[in-house]
Amino acid sequence: MEPHLSSTNTQHLLEQQPLITATTTTKNSGKLALIPLVFLIFFEVSGGPYGEEPAVGAAGPLWAILGFLIFPFIWSIPEALVTAELATAFPGNGGFVIWAHKAFGPFWGSMMGSWKFLTGVLNLASYPVLCIDYLKLVFPVFSSGVPRYIAILVSTLVLSFLNYTGLAIVGYTAVTLGIVSLSPFVVLTLVSIPKIDPSRWISLGQKGVQKDWRLFFNTLFWNLNFWDSASTLAGEVDQPQKTFPVALLSAGLLACLGYLVPLLAATGAIPLNQEDWTDGYFAHVAEIIAGKWLKFWMEIGACLSIIGLFEAQLSSCAYQVLGMADLGFLPQFFGMRSKWFNTPWVAILVSTVIALAGSYMDFADIISSVNFLYSLGMLLEFASFLWLRRKMPDIDRPFRVPMGLPGLVIMCLIPTVFLVYVMTVAARTVYIVSFILTVLGILWYFFMNFCKSKMWFQFHNTAEKPVCED
Repeated sequence: MEPHLSSTNTQHLLEQQPLITATTTTKNSGKLALIPLVFLIFFEVSGGPYGEEPAVGAAGPLWAILGFLIFPFIWSIPEALVTAELATAFPGNGGFVIWAHKAFGPFWGSMMGSWKFLTGVLNLASYPVLCIDYLKLVFPVFSSGVPRYIAILVSTLVLSFLNYTGLAIVGYTAVTLGIVSLSPFVVLTLVSIPKIDPSRWISLGQKGVQKDWRLFFNTLFWNLNFWDSASTLAGEVDQPQKTFPVALLSAGLLACLGYLVPLLAATGAIPLNQEDWTDGYFAHVAEIIAGKWLKFWMEIGACLSIIGLFEAQLSSCAYQVLGMADLGFLPQFFGMRSKWFNTPWVAILVSTVIALAGSYMDFADIISSVNFLYSLGMLLEFASFLWLRRKMPDIDRPFRVPMGLPGLVIMCLIPTVFLVYVMTVAARTVYIVSFILTVLGILWYFFMNFCKSKMWFQFHNTAEKPVCED
């Protein structure tokens, strides 16, 4: 469905037409409905409480509870509002790439694509690692060495093939995985109620345990971001102008409650042993509170949740690549779809190969690198949002953040401060890796332009004057 402009902005409509046409080529029969989209967004952002444990280990129960209570208001809600407005105004595959392209031209559209794609595939790489970390609690053979590497490889390939079978299948699979993976936390919460001591919630941590603020904020950031990732699927969504705002709100409530309620139950029901609160500790909490049966159930739920996380993130990465091919940032063959499933198989393959390479990094390094690159992309995304609101005030926005430009600046300024903080506390290795990847993104943009000039590959012709030139 194309954005509608008033009669005084016919010129804008003519300029936007090639972009919209290139990004809305999917048959209606394969469109995503509301419920599958809700759970895909849920898995893009959260997937359940699995992975929030290091926040307690880094800063203690009180700070962890406050973090998951307050952080959604200063970060998640602004990001979700920006996504809702722009995804409904420009409902095409590519999402944030379209927004940056519209606002600042092709170079910044390409840089947004590079930063967000690398963020996505590095994030994708962390999920098989997290899955194996849970499995090794049951099968110690996966703790290290060749068996661990083989397990990561096989799980990545199998999950990628599931994504290849179709976005509709992935969406309804996400619904099932979401319900099943959250169910042990419902049981944990109910069993914990008689054992909860509210005084444990106000603990600032054990004496002698130094706070790790870098790990604390990275954990919050990693568990509560990526609200915009599903925007790359906008071209595959049924009536995105109506569906996206509702889906974002529903997924937000589900994600925030999914983090906070089990955290309150677990920290209130057992004495604090702060150093034990690392990835996978919820399974031990389940065993302490209810027995081995709940521990086993939770470990199964963790693996199922990671499958959902992987599928949702791979879908986002693949359809971003598809959208970039539609926009002419990548050769046309990157947008090739399967004849059987209508899925972008080349994009899925490319994303899988890069994710496999990243999956052998240290898990903490993956999170830090993802957060830094994501911060760069989000700074550009907020700038694009504000610039488009100023320069294209008359474009039809089915969902519009109910604020004037000064209010929007303040709304974006608060998470921007946090983004800058996350970037300043990054380790030296993260700076080096992010710098190298950014330079590669710049070189890739000019290399693609060189390929166009030499006509080495076929590109979609979506030449469009950026808004900032109007």
